[in-house]
Formats: sequence, C-alpha cells, structure tokens
Amino acid sequence: MKRAVIVNAKRTAIGKKGGMLKGVSPEDLAAAVIEELTRDFEFHVDDILLGNAVGPGGNVGRLSSLASGNSAPGVTIDRQCGSGLETIRLACHLIQGGAGDVFIAGGVESTSQSSFEKRARFSPESIGDPDMGEAADHTAEMYGITRERQDDYALLTYQRALHAQGNGYFREEIVHSTKLPRNDESLNPKLNYKRMLQRLSPCFTERGTVTMGNCCGINDGAAAVLVMSEEKAEELGFQPVLRFVDSAVTSVDPNHPITGAVSSISSILSKNGLTTEDIDLLELNEAFAAKAVLVSEELSIPYNKINTEGGAIALGHPYGASGAILVTRLFHKLKRSCSSAYSLSTIGLGGGMGVSLLWEVL
Repeated sequence: MKRAVIVNAKRTAIGKKGGMLKGVSPEDLAAAVIEELTRDFEFHVDDILLGNAVGPGGNVGRLSSLASGNSAPGVTIDRQCGSGLETIRLACHLIQGGAGDVFIAGGVESTSQSSFEKRARFSPESIGDPDMGEAADHTAEMYGITRERQDDYALLTYQRALHAQGNGYFREEIVHSTKLPRNDESLNPKLNYKRMLQRLSPCFTERGTVTMGNCCGINDGAAAVLVMSEEKAEELGFQPVLRFVDSAVTSVDPNHPITGAVSSISSILSKNGLTTEDIDLLELNEAFAAKAVLVSEELSIPYNKINTEGGAIALGHPYGASGAILVTRLFHKLKRSCSSAYSLSTIGLGGGMGVSLLWEVL
C-alpha cells in the first residue's frame, strides 16, 4: 500500500466576517493558496479537493482550480466545519488506494460573501438542532466546566498566538500573494486579553459560561496542503514532514457536538494501539474553550500538548478551511522542530461528529 505524505502546506491570513477579506471571493482565496503550493514546480495534480460549508454553492473546488490556472478537475466536500480536514483525509486514503499520487486538499470559507442568511441544519428538529454556542454552553454545564476554566484556557491560547506572531511563525504559513494581507485580523497585540475576558457577559444563553472571548469568531480564509505518495515525493525531490497513519470519523449526540473531538481521538488511538501518552502534539479546532478543556480532562492530555502556538479562539474559525488550517499549523510547527513522534489533527463539528487524523513525523 502506498503511503501518503504532506510535503507543503499554506494558508491565507484569517479575516473577520465583513473585514479585510470581505471583497475576495472564495475561489480567489483558495486560488492564492493553490498557486503558492504549485509555484516553481512542474508536476501533474490528480485532483483538488476543497471543503466549504456556507456557500456560495456550486463546485468551489473546480472554480478555485480554474482561478489558479491549474488543470486539475476539482471537487467540493461539505462536512460542515470539518470539511477542510475531511478533504485531507480523503486525499490520503485515495493515495493509499492507488487512485493518484498528487493531490491538493484543503478548504475555504467566505462568511462575508455567503448568500445564506441562516446556517444549514445540523440535525432534524426531532433530535435537536441547537446552534453551536448554545450546545457548547449546555455541554459545559453537563461536564461541570466553569467559566473560570474556559477563560483561563482562552487566555492561554491568546498568549500563545501572540508569542507565535511575535516570533514570525505565522508568516511561514501565510501565502505571499501581493493581492492579500499577510497578518491575521483578529489577533491584537495591544489588547489586554485578561481584562477583556473578565468583562464579557455570556453570549448564547442567559446563565451560560461561553462568551465572545472564550469562543472563536466568524471568519474568512483558506488553507490547503500538498499531499503526495511517498514515492512521488522522493522522485520530485520534496522533503515530507508528515506521514499519514490513519483517520477516524465518529458520531455523537448532535446536542453535544463538541464531544465529537473526544470521541474521534479515542477511536483513532484505540484503532492503532496507542494512548494519549504516545501523542506529542494535538492541533485541535478549539472553537470553544469548553471543547479544549473537555478534551484535556476526559483524555488526560495536558495543555502543553494542545495548540501550543494558539488556536481558533485567538485567530478565527473560517469553517470550511479550519481543518486544513490545523494541518498547516502542525506542518510548519514540526518543520521548525521535529520533536514529535505522533501527532493528531482533530475537529468536533456541527451535527455531532468528530474527525481525527493521526500523523507520523518524518
């Protein structure tokens, strides 16, 4: 069986809804990433797989391929905010199955240009279809995750992101397009995040613990990775950083979607005879601090292994792109310091699902 490896990964800067990327179409956001991944190399791309969750409809994967000047076909995947991770999962399994040797996989989202006033349904009303924030509040209450613990984690992720930004780490990840900004819009080094977190009121339920400070924003952005068979990467002279080991997709109660991350991590570790002690780094789409606290507590994973350079609470959550951003962040982190044996990329998502990918570090 062929082995899939990640040889490059890029993302755009992340913009706020209605912010610095509001005038950039989804296909142009994704095209900037595709162009950067294929620049200066002459090789055939078998297909481009892109995740997208909130529009504009149509085959954004194909549109983005054409906009980038690539000849690959292009397909669009919707697993809500797990879409960008799902495309990478599928590309890796396609390589394992012999369906091709070179794929670009990732995701894109322009919440600013979405034509839909309301979100899609996550679940039938007869089962329960709460908004993500409301569901996070209820899950936090069910597991006894206090406002203080959520704020403490949120402050940590802000501090880590600011440290990474100050050291120039994000500039390694972000595309060098002259048409797009180079800095993430949400992160503000001048803001006193501790004071901000203390002052905010619950924003989803009257007596809840989730605030606008300990959850992610609504954002625009794109990210993708260049996935190859190990043989093709060697032939073309690439130095892979991550080797795909396995994936897991699990289903949980749609009323408690943030538990999907716990479920999928448990599943993939069990499948591969590993424990959380074998995992050195976890890139988790935080979305809500309650999710990170839950994962840490339920699986005994210390914070020093989770999002060590900050996550979606600090940088933003462009739904369809967020899973690919996880892998992009992990790729560049390990490219700087290959101090890990096994790593995970994980997301829990609307509708009550979890997606986890297990990586070996090369």
